[in-house]
Amino acid sequence: MPYKIGPVELENNVMLAPMAGVTDRPFRRLVRSFGVGLVVSEMIASRAMIYANKKTMRMSTACADEFPMSVQLAGTEPAVVAEAAKMNEDRGAAIIDLNMGCPAKKVVNGYSGSALMKDEVLAGKIMEAAVNAVSTPVTLKMRTGWDADNRNAPNMARIAQESGIQSIVVHGRTRQQMYKGHSDWAFIGEVKEAVSLPVTGNGDVNTYDDAAKMFEQSNADGVMIGRGCYGKPWFASHVAHFMKTGERLVEPSLQVKLDTILIHYDAMQSHYGKELGMRNMRKHIGWYSKGLPDSAVFRSTVFLCNDPDLVPDLIKAFFAPLIEQKAA
Repeated sequence: MPYKIGPVELENNVMLAPMAGVTDRPFRRLVRSFGVGLVVSEMIASRAMIYANKKTMRMSTACADEFPMSVQLAGTEPAVVAEAAKMNEDRGAAIIDLNMGCPAKKVVNGYSGSALMKDEVLAGKIMEAAVNAVSTPVTLKMRTGWDADNRNAPNMARIAQESGIQSIVVHGRTRQQMYKGHSDWAFIGEVKEAVSLPVTGNGDVNTYDDAAKMFEQSNADGVMIGRGCYGKPWFASHVAHFMKTGERLVEPSLQVKLDTILIHYDAMQSHYGKELGMRNMRKHIGWYSKGLPDSAVFRSTVFLCNDPDLVPDLIKAFFAPLIEQKAA
């Protein structure tokens, strides 16, 4: 179903979550090619952005076939976040997303990410500064709170709405939980009830049933999928189809998976260069091959390979007998 973030209309209400080291341009474009409402960049440090750090600039660059793309910013200084937001708007970002949910220690220790759940006043100032700096919609991604005794996401959502935020994504865990336990989809519903903004649920959506239960328990307007897309760039589009029609599409064939991996590998090499592209692709190859016969040996072989030109042959050699066996 369609989903609007301010004036930006998405083709459906299923989104790819921002994930450090995962949602780079090659992966975003791949997920987009299958069909998803929105893709989001990796988290970008606002100060690194305004210093025009080469790596950061590459992370925030969008292509026409990614539109609409959201660029996610992290930071603790309102003026710096505002400047970074304006830079990304000028570079073509359709949406600016503010990160108040990252639980990583190095981010939290810098009083950014989910640490901002502990300072509603500063969080509000950051949101207002970003909203006032750009004409594109500004969104917020946050957790349910800092810990079990401080689950203040509903109040933070009200602050966001008053600040001009156009849409909110809630990951159903506290920062203290990191990724342990289960996402509290019902609590996301409390955030939904607190505001009139579109609220999207995030966390532990790995199957069709997960998606259905998340919507049922939260009454959310959309779903954002992260780790559920590891090795399955088609999964978000399948969820969108399921929510629209009730049909559970089957997993792509092994041949389609092979073709997808090779396309992904080629895109990684084009984006990063041969050596870095090969290294950055290794985790994806691990996810793509998970659960397949003899995949552990295959992963070890690929991870030990230092010749970027040889990797596609290793991938084909692994999949070929599996495809033949399936066809027999």
